[in-house]
Amino acid sequence: MIDWIDSYEDRTWQTTDDGTVRYALIGLGWWTIDVALPAIESSDLGEVTVLVSSSTEKASRLAEENDVQEGISYDEFHDGAASDEYDAVYIGTPNAYHLEYAETAAELDKAILCEKPMEATVDRAESLVETCESADVPLMIAYRMHTDPAVQRARELIADGFIGEPVSVYGHNSQPLLEMIPDPDQWRLDPDLSGYGTSVMDLGIYSINTTRFLLRRDPVSVQSQMVSNHEAFDDVPDERSSSLFVFEDDVQMISTSSQHAHEDTHLKITGTEGQIDLRPAFHGECSLHLSRGDVSVTIDHESFDAEREMEEEFDYFADRLLGDAEIYPDGRHGLQDMRIIEAVHESAERGEPVDIE
Repeated sequence: MIDWIDSYEDRTWQTTDDGTVRYALIGLGWWTIDVALPAIESSDLGEVTVLVSSSTEKASRLAEENDVQEGISYDEFHDGAASDEYDAVYIGTPNAYHLEYAETAAELDKAILCEKPMEATVDRAESLVETCESADVPLMIAYRMHTDPAVQRARELIADGFIGEPVSVYGHNSQPLLEMIPDPDQWRLDPDLSGYGTSVMDLGIYSINTTRFLLRRDPVSVQSQMVSNHEAFDDVPDERSSSLFVFEDDVQMISTSSQHAHEDTHLKITGTEGQIDLRPAFHGECSLHLSRGDVSVTIDHESFDAEREMEEEFDYFADRLLGDAEIYPDGRHGLQDMRIIEAVHESAERGEPVDIE
């Protein structure tokens, strides 16, 4: 086991340490300002030069407060304002607005880093991918777990055979949304903005996509159940959600998520020879709990909060652009997640298993 642990290398994906990607940040909510912006500014290969928001006044004020070169409105962005001042855009708006900003960015020949889930519906996600492919602009979906060091280490261990053949996965992600944002009218509870629902779109996607990344397998069928009891969740079907997936090679996965529960995240992968347990998996400092035979080991990484994870994510994206390397979580990868989420909701509505194309 020691050989598996000691062989870890950080940033195995990096191809260059030379150059800078200039970003325009679109959608200036708390995540963009408090997490994404400082992450880029502390990254090796990026800087923020433009902020884009609902009004020029708001964007300019936040630009001044955060020492950013320029702030413009959404309308000004669509008109091409300040387009010489940035190389790529980060889209951090509610899901249903991603497409329109990606379309303009593609017209302006700008690379796109789009938050996940990539849109509100499969149809709109398909349009987003086709737009970027037609314009030949790079598109990456912002799965920050792909560059988390604990997840990277888990991926290497699985590929090296540490757990043997994967057999089963259990993933969970929950948070008390109404305590975090005490507003029942927030966009995550509005299906016109969030998409198919709230818990799977916003939280369950972490378990699903991280499993896809770790196993390099996709689910082929799903059976789901959902319920919404709290009045704030009247417009969305999945205050609570549970799903049984069958992945390629008959790997079984149970995924549970809720926006109205105690905060908890973990992901456990069990194989024929061993087990890897990441907890907390998706928020806070992630630790690896490894078991094989009679030996169990816990590996604690240095503190790697959301901002540090985002820093790695932005450097990965910049590295792909500056080095012209292939993007792994590209538009087609994100589109498959949208198809999976659609199938999860369809299964819950129909009350039967659904095949995933």
